[in-house]
Amino acid sequence: MPSPFDQAPYRVRLEWGPTGGQAVAADATYAVVVDVLSFTTTLSVAADLGVEVLPFPWKDESAAAYAHSHAARLAVGRLEAARDPGATVSLSPGSLRRAAGLHRIVLPSPNGSTTSFLLRDSGATVVGAALRNATAVARWLAGRLVEDPAASVAVVAAGERWPDGSLRPCLEDQLGAGAVVAGLEDLGVGPLSPEAGIAAAGYRHAVPRLREAVLACASGRELVERGFVDDVDVALEVDTSVSVPLLSGVSFTGSVGLDLPRGG
Repeated sequence: MPSPFDQAPYRVRLEWGPTGGQAVAADATYAVVVDVLSFTTTLSVAADLGVEVLPFPWKDESAAAYAHSHAARLAVGRLEAARDPGATVSLSPGSLRRAAGLHRIVLPSPNGSTTSFLLRDSGATVVGAALRNATAVARWLAGRLVEDPAASVAVVAAGERWPDGSLRPCLEDQLGAGAVVAGLEDLGVGPLSPEAGIAAAGYRHAVPRLREAVLACASGRELVERGFVDDVDVALEVDTSVSVPLLSGVSFTGSVGLDLPRGG
């Protein structure tokens, strides 16, 4: 029997976290991972810079060996990078912009990176999206959906974690996922699942006060209080990137440049 949790009757679907992502991406053509603060924002910056990104589960003891085996530099957590100025590459998108000579990095995170890693073998083409490149991703997807009427999209809001490890749905990923869905809807792609449709409506409602909402939400306040307001600022560079990071094999490689107007 078909599962009601795969949202299969709808061409555009939306779920939360690694488990939800695996449910809706099981028979989807494309899976769009959204982790605004900050994995996919950092991923979009990496794509702009031509840096290859290998996703990997958070705090896995084998991360260093994995990075070594792929001739990649291992990114560290924000706080670790702040304590050790020599560890310049972290989950912070600003650290990537400041680093020199980077070609390939392993970028662990508990949410977006872990979700991307788990979706590698789902059969879907995995795409990274954030507020910085939501329009570019939507246009790239829409072009392929027009070419293949049977194709479908699973948008996965990565979410955050409570101290006990359970999923914490978060406003910034709801908005990032909604931005992608709204872009698809504007281009005539549908039908949307109720989950996807409500996310798109929420994004449209928030647009006039998007910066205020992201800075004031729990995740935004956490980063600001820890001294990482610059990371929130980068995440709020709405539609300034035309990069579409695609997961090919073990890494997000290259990007797809589109002739899009630059936002702000």
